[in-house]
Amino acid sequence: MTEINEFHMPRYQELPDVGLYLEQTTKYINGYLEPLGCMEITTSMISNYVKKGYVVSPVRKMYYREQIAQLFFIAVAKNVLSMEIIGKMFALQKRTYPIQVAFDYFCREFEDKLCAVFGGAETADSAESVGAGPKKMLHSGITAMAHIIYLSHQFETMDEL
Repeated sequence: MTEINEFHMPRYQELPDVGLYLEQTTKYINGYLEPLGCMEITTSMISNYVKKGYVVSPVRKMYYREQIAQLFFIAVAKNVLSMEIIGKMFALQKRTYPIQVAFDYFCREFEDKLCAVFGGAETADSAESVGAGPKKMLHSGITAMAHIIYLSHQFETMDEL
């Protein structure tokens, strides 16, 4: 549980922009998400997301910041949202916020929600009203994701007893 309270999602500027091959991208994302225990992304999943247009095609077989940010969001969100809804969220994001702003907001909200659900306290930013529209929709999705992770951890603990 301590790992969850100290969990950190890399911010947009922290994501590699040197280009990662498919296998490297998978290992990079799974390495960050491993403490959460219930999320994993595979090379075939990534290839499928690219084929279906959810993620921008790699450039010379290499994935860069924008694609990695999209894949992080998918890896977390697919536990509670359909890919159709995730695709709509990406379209909405493109109309409302630059990817760096949207991804960094997602990371902060996700960390805050995990901390709150696992017994910590939310930060002042997430505790204030998120308003309506796209921010409220994302906030609601993140809340659901954090609760799914919490339940998964609780059931794992029960199984170990």
